[in-house]
Amino acid sequence: MDAIVKTSFHFPGQTGKYVGKVRDVYDIEDKYLVMVVTDRISAFDVVLPEGIPYKGQVLNRIAAKFLDATQDILPNWKIAVPDPCVTIGHKCEPFKVEMVIRGYLAGHAWREYKAGKRTLCGCPLPEGMVENQRFPEPIVTPTTKAAEGHDEDISKEEIIAQGLVSREDYEKLEQYTRAIFARGTEIAAKQGLILVDTKYEFGKKDGQIYLMDEVHTPDSSRYFYAEGYEERLARGEHQKQLSKEFVREWLMAGGFQGKEGQQVPPMTPEVVSGITDRYIELYEHITGDRFDKEDYSVETIEAHVRAALAAL
Repeated sequence: MDAIVKTSFHFPGQTGKYVGKVRDVYDIEDKYLVMVVTDRISAFDVVLPEGIPYKGQVLNRIAAKFLDATQDILPNWKIAVPDPCVTIGHKCEPFKVEMVIRGYLAGHAWREYKAGKRTLCGCPLPEGMVENQRFPEPIVTPTTKAAEGHDEDISKEEIIAQGLVSREDYEKLEQYTRAIFARGTEIAAKQGLILVDTKYEFGKKDGQIYLMDEVHTPDSSRYFYAEGYEERLARGEHQKQLSKEFVREWLMAGGFQGKEGQQVPPMTPEVVSGITDRYIELYEHITGDRFDKEDYSVETIEAHVRAALAAL
């Protein structure tokens, strides 16, 4: 199965195209967006040289499920999912920050903590914590949205002072962030999982705030298995994870962290196949649904999207 790493569609009414690290986004009449989730994979803000078959389908199908599961909290951009790796939705004006929320001291937060920092994005961090320990309350640690390169940590007050988001809107974004995270935490618990941390993107349309992009996918979120969590924490062992962290760990073991002059380790067919298997495992654990592999191609994707656009 060949991975889909590039698309070059020309849809009716198309007025633009944006190519992100993983997604190709087509602007239709400045009113709708067609988001094609490709099989590209990124880590440390670098797109890796090989695509991962079925990864796009995994991410898009998880995101669709969680957009549906949170639409009572606030509206979201999704209109239709005409293909397993495509979502068509409303075009919104995106806020210039990503809302990151963390329930546990893991990943980037742990690396900062281990380096001696006791404040993250203006949030004080308690003394004496250990890796993967739960925070007394989830903390919101926003980042800037970089068009290229690395997103940067930023505090609520810096966001407001720089005029990136108004105080009124920011308060709403934080409220929504906590509510969606609480919902995701409940759903994860039913699957025997812990939602550790995640990020959300929001935008505005006609004065209304919308939830955008992907939600609770393994690319945007970190999950632990609940069974054995406390025992592993007590023994100071690594947690059993469901997230993209295993890709980052593989890269770091091969001497790559996205820094200048570093080379991505060889992505052999065995490595690529193993990552596909892990993504499918993620899908089945997170959703509780079976993932059925179906052949797909740029031709079928284009046909599905054209039919859906004609029906709008």
